[in-house]
Amino acid sequence: MIQINNLNFGYNKHSPLFKNMSMQLSAGHIYGLLGKNGAGKSSLLKNLAGLVYAQSGTLNVLGFDPKKRQPALLEQICFIPEEFYLPAVKIDSYIKANAPFYKNFDHDYFNDLIKEFDIPVGQKLINMSYGQKKKVIIAFGLATQAKLVIMDEPTNGLDIPSKAQFRKIMASALTEDRCIIISTHQVRDLDNLIDTVIMLDENDIALKASVEEITEKLTFKKVKEIDASIIYAEPSLSGFNAVMPNFHQEDSKLDMELLFNAILAEKNKFKPYFN
Repeated sequence: MIQINNLNFGYNKHSPLFKNMSMQLSAGHIYGLLGKNGAGKSSLLKNLAGLVYAQSGTLNVLGFDPKKRQPALLEQICFIPEEFYLPAVKIDSYIKANAPFYKNFDHDYFNDLIKEFDIPVGQKLINMSYGQKKKVIIAFGLATQAKLVIMDEPTNGLDIPSKAQFRKIMASALTEDRCIIISTHQVRDLDNLIDTVIMLDENDIALKASVEEITEKLTFKKVKEIDASIIYAEPSLSGFNAVMPNFHQEDSKLDMELLFNAILAEKNKFKPYFN
């Protein structure tokens, strides 16, 4: 669905965000895009949506070059940015003005999502809280039935119950012909949701692996003492939270935050485990 080849991008020539980045993303997956602030998560998403243009390299999204902004591609991309503006209109007026840009827009599904999120339909969008506005555009984005759904920090502004609703809705939104990319710095918000982790660091991809592959090759556990087998560890109340090679094929739950910190701190130590 998405092919990135030798992508070079930066907002000026002297500070590149990506150097010869290459990656392939497929339909039927929910990707979690992780990285420190300034690592280029939002910029990568904008490149995919055709909102910024690379200095060199190629991007193929659903068979199109996104920088050409062709309508046939745009109607298949739903981009939910971190920062957005909603006008002083009610939801029905917003839908009337914007839904026609997406030929497969599902009005019944949108109404179901609005009910699920408990959004006051009679209120003007501009008067809603930031969290309510965020839920409206998430509902709109999913109702477009776009094949590529791109979300930049979608859980910002959501309270704990709303984050649980979000995870439930996103899990049910994935289809075999749809690719979902979620960028966040709130790593724990993606627990039990994504199936593949992409981590950006130092102008390139530090890790791209499925959750299944990660837990097959690594184990996450609490230990009382650190020994030579441990790749990375953080102090906890009763010892250490550790990442180590999964020599004995143990079943463990991926600790997303621990993995994130581990890769940033000891990236080279993890390279032998992942291509």
